[in-house]
Amino acid sequence: MPGISAKDVVVTGVGLVSSLGVGRDESWRSAVSGTSGAGLITAFDASEYGSQIACEATGFDPHDFMDKKTTRRSDRACHMAVGAARLAVEDAGLAIVGKARNIGAVIASGGGGHGVYEQHMETMLERGADRVSPLAVASVIINMPAGMVSMELGLQGPLSCPVTACASSNHAIGEAAHMITRGTADAMLAGGSEAGVAPFIVAALDATRALSRRNDDPTAASRPFDADRDGFVLGEGAAVLVLESREHAEKRGAQVLCTVAGYGASGDAYHLTEPEPDGVSQAAALRACLARAGRDLSEVDYVNAHGTSTPTGDPVEIKMLRSVFGDDAAKLPVSSTKSMHGHCMGSVGAIEASLTALAIAEGRLPPTINLDNLDEECAGVDHVTEARTASIGLALSNSFGFGGHNAVIALAAA
Repeated sequence: MPGISAKDVVVTGVGLVSSLGVGRDESWRSAVSGTSGAGLITAFDASEYGSQIACEATGFDPHDFMDKKTTRRSDRACHMAVGAARLAVEDAGLAIVGKARNIGAVIASGGGGHGVYEQHMETMLERGADRVSPLAVASVIINMPAGMVSMELGLQGPLSCPVTACASSNHAIGEAAHMITRGTADAMLAGGSEAGVAPFIVAALDATRALSRRNDDPTAASRPFDADRDGFVLGEGAAVLVLESREHAEKRGAQVLCTVAGYGASGDAYHLTEPEPDGVSQAAALRACLARAGRDLSEVDYVNAHGTSTPTGDPVEIKMLRSVFGDDAAKLPVSSTKSMHGHCMGSVGAIEASLTALAIAEGRLPPTINLDNLDEECAGVDHVTEARTASIGLALSNSFGFGGHNAVIALAAA
C-alpha cells in the first residue's frame, strides 16, 4: 500500500451529525464540555428490551438538507450522510459547480438502511410479497449513503463504500486519502453514516450482551475503561471530512484543519466479535500507520481510542498501547469520545476522526466522561477525563470492528 505524506492530503472541512449536535460548532462544544448524548430510545418502543438506551441524533431534520420526495424514498442513514456531506462542504468553503469529475466520495456504513429494511420486511410478512415497494432495494443497500451523497452533491469522481463493521469509516478516510495521492481525484468527501437505532438491530446487539443495560441512568451508561462498565451505548450519526490535495486546497485559499499523515490496516484472524487478546494485530495497524506517515512513536501527542465500554475490548486496546509505546505510554493522552456520542458502528470512526481533527485545530483534547473508577486492566496511559488545552502535532484515531477489522488514522498539525 502506498504511503500518505502529510504534504499530500489535507483536511479542510468537517460535517457532523450525531447526538452531540448538528454541525461543527455545536458538536465540538458538546464534546469539550463532556456532554452525554445518551437517553431512552425514542425511535421505537423499547420498553420490553434489555437495553433501552441509545445516543440518538434527535436534533437532525433531514428536510434541512434534502427535499421531501428524496427523503421519503431513502433511509435515515442516507439522510444523515447527505446532511454531514453538505455541512462538510460548507465548512470547507468548497464550491461544487455542476458535475464535478475531480471530486469523489468514500462514504462507509456498517449496515445501510436498517430501519427501512425492517419496514419492508414487515410489509412482506404481513401483506405479501407483491406489496413490497419497487424502491425497497435502492433504499436498503449499504452503498446507498455514498450513492446519495454523490447524486445530491453532483460528484462524479471515485465513489466507494467500505463495509468493515466498526472500522468502516476509518477505512473510508484512509482509502479516500490514497485516491488523492494516486491522482485520481483532487478532493474527496470521506466518512460514514449509520442509523442503527432500529428494533432488530438493538435486539440483536443486546442478545450478544454487548449493550449497556444501565437503563435507569443513560447518561452514565457509556463508561470506557471504567471498572463498572457493562457494555456500549448504541449511537447513530454521520460524519464527513473534506480531503484535498494540498495543491488544490492552496490554489483556492482553503483553511487547513490538519493533514492526513498516515493510515494502517490489519486483520485479527481470530474471532467473530472479540478482539485478539494480546492486541498484536491492532498494534500492527498502528505501527503500519506511523510507518507510512514516516513518523515516530515519540511524536504521538494524543490517541482517540476505540474504547467502546465493553468488558473485553477496552483492556485489549490499552494493553496494546502499553506494549507499543512502552514506558512512554504512561504519559500518552488517551480518551474515548464514545463515552459521549455512543458507538455509532460504521460511522463512528469518521465521527472520532472529525473530533480529532478539531482537537488538533483548536488545541483542546476532548475527554472520556464517566471514568470514575479506573479498571486496573485499563491503567498505564494518561486518561483524559476533563477537556484540556494541548499542542497536538500528531494524533491517532483507532477503529476496531467485528470480524477483526483494524484501521488506524494519523492526523497531523497543518
